Amino acid sequence: MATSNDIKNGSVLNLDGNLWSVIEFQHVKPGKGGAFVRTKLKNVLTGKVVDKTFNAGAKVEFETVDRRDMQYLYFDGTSYIFMDPQSFDQIPVSAAVMGDATDFLLENESAVIGSNNGNPIFLELPASVVLEVTYTEPGLQGDRSSGGTKPATLETGKEIQVPLFLEQGTKVKVNTSTGEYLGRVND
Repeated sequence: MATSNDIKNGSVLNLDGNLWSVIEFQHVKPGKGGAFVRTKLKNVLTGKVVDKTFNAGAKVEFETVDRRDMQYLYFDGTSYIFMDPQSFDQIPVSAAVMGDATDFLLENESAVIGSNNGNPIFLELPASVVLEVTYTEPGLQGDRSSGGTKPATLETGKEIQVPLFLEQGTKVKVNTSTGEYLGRVND
């Protein structure tokens, strides 16, 4: 057991049986009254963000989270299989832990997997990935009624909005947190 004075960004706390990652923290010592720690916490499993205040010196339970770079291998029908490139150990990751990451992850791509007591609890993708457009309608020159964008399907099956000039087979850079088109990639 540690105290609220030990809270730092990136720490993982066990509150009421749930794991929460500290996004922000601030030690506050008002002129009147006792000091406290104001935090912004993100639920590791659901992604829900909450604000929580702890009294200074309050007991909190820290959890250890092992973060490792892993390589995505394949989907076996129920789980996504990842491999540690150093030890070649393979671990299954459930669809619930993967979440929307499946929209941006191709085989042999790397991701950071956080595990607690050997169980994968979250997955972090790079900030952006390069994917190929597998289907999009041809853009008509001068057509600006749709704001200059059109839907396009990526090789993972994810559909995003791209500029009218993009064609099928073009590689694009996509933001993994918002799903937005960031630009065209030339090979």
